[in-house]
Amino acid sequence: MSDFLIRLQGSEKLHLDVPPSRYFRGQIASPIGPLDAVVNEAGAVVRLDFHVPWKIKPTPEYDRAIDNPSAMAALAQQVSAYFEGQRKVFDLPLAPNGSAFMQAAWTRLRAIPYGTTTTYGELARGMDKPTSARAMGLANAMNPISIIVPCHRVIGTGGKLTGYGGGLEVKRALLLLEAEYAGTDLLARP
Repeated sequence: MSDFLIRLQGSEKLHLDVPPSRYFRGQIASPIGPLDAVVNEAGAVVRLDFHVPWKIKPTPEYDRAIDNPSAMAALAQQVSAYFEGQRKVFDLPLAPNGSAFMQAAWTRLRAIPYGTTTTYGELARGMDKPTSARAMGLANAMNPISIIVPCHRVIGTGGKLTGYGGGLEVKRALLLLEAEYAGTDLLARP
């Protein structure tokens, strides 16, 4: 019991304080610029962000993380294979932090096929929440794991490219990359 502390709260409840997971951070090179990453001690990806120095918003994950580029090996290999057109689906464990709705939305994003796009409204309908397109947009904007949780595949109604954390140029580049290797049109629909 040296790793855990059990406390009595109130007269009947037991609460187990579990020490926080250790996080490791590093940077991964990519054709669209460096990617900042955080993985936990189990190797699960916690964050994957475009390195945009003027948009730096420290998050608790980066603040708590220890520099350890070697912890990024599996992630770097799969990201590299993605950019080379050799990987269309990632099989890394993921551990994004977010509400239950956001977790469900990010799971839904992972179901968007490589080389295709969808809209916020279609995602909301797919979650049986047809009036929550704006909430889907917010969950998309809060996605902490770019590329692997492919929020770049979500476009506006009518095919318009909409906001993206890495910028619209990066979003367009990712969609063009996937279209090239998938043999689809830039704004192909599933």
